[in-house]
Amino acid sequence: MLQAPTGFRPTNMTTTLTPPSPWSLPNLSTRWWPVFLRNWLVWKKLAVPSLVGNIAEPLMWLVAFGYGMGALVGQVTVATPQGAVAVPYILFLASGSICMSAMNAASFEALYSAFSRMHVQKTWDGIMNAPVSLDDVVLAEMLWAGFKALFAVTAILGVMLALGISHSPKLLLAWPVLLGVGITFSCIALVFNALAKGYDFFTYYFTLFLTPMMFLSGVFFPREQLPGVVRVVSDWLPLTNAVELVRPLFMDQWPEQAWLHALVLLVYAVAAFWLALALTRKRFAR
Repeated sequence: MLQAPTGFRPTNMTTTLTPPSPWSLPNLSTRWWPVFLRNWLVWKKLAVPSLVGNIAEPLMWLVAFGYGMGALVGQVTVATPQGAVAVPYILFLASGSICMSAMNAASFEALYSAFSRMHVQKTWDGIMNAPVSLDDVVLAEMLWAGFKALFAVTAILGVMLALGISHSPKLLLAWPVLLGVGITFSCIALVFNALAKGYDFFTYYFTLFLTPMMFLSGVFFPREQLPGVVRVVSDWLPLTNAVELVRPLFMDQWPEQAWLHALVLLVYAVAAFWLALALTRKRFAR
């Protein structure tokens, strides 16, 4: 009987490669930029209707509650490092609602628009036929949603300045903060985008997560009115930390413990992006 020589390996045997873990570190490059630019060129054709849609609702909140309820409430007492300060209710509401607008604008883009490109239109599949990885596509979608949020809040902030709600020079620092808020919520929304089977799934996110957070984060009334346990939970919500950073800037003051609020938003953004990327990798691996 013939025997194979020692060390002989058949050439027709296939080597099984272990697929990389979906939880591996993000493999990012500058190739996210063409994807971002593609979204920009498509959106530019509908920029005006998109802008109207993004600013109409927050301005209605501002007019209805700021001027309507504000006439009844008058002033709201806000705790500051210098002590309690009474501010007009419309200023209190405007400084919180602009953070809420950044949250909503980023969430809508990272949910409905991103889901359309990923699942319905199969745009992501077409992009990945080019030398662009899924990681770069997800990064581009996250940054694009953050940009859309910044664009929307810039228009809203312009209206607020025109109405004379605040003229603090410190509002210039609100732009990078609001961009960070948009990026944070776009990362969180991409988690749900990766899990969704259809548009109806996003109702759970808005109803069970975003809407309660709007009322617990000090947008419409001071959080000092909340029960103790609820207040503790509220302290760690991303929207709460966004409001705590932006509201003092409207009042021409510096935020107290700004580093802590920024750190909370950063942790949410990094953790949510990693989770969203892992879930999206699993979805495309199926």
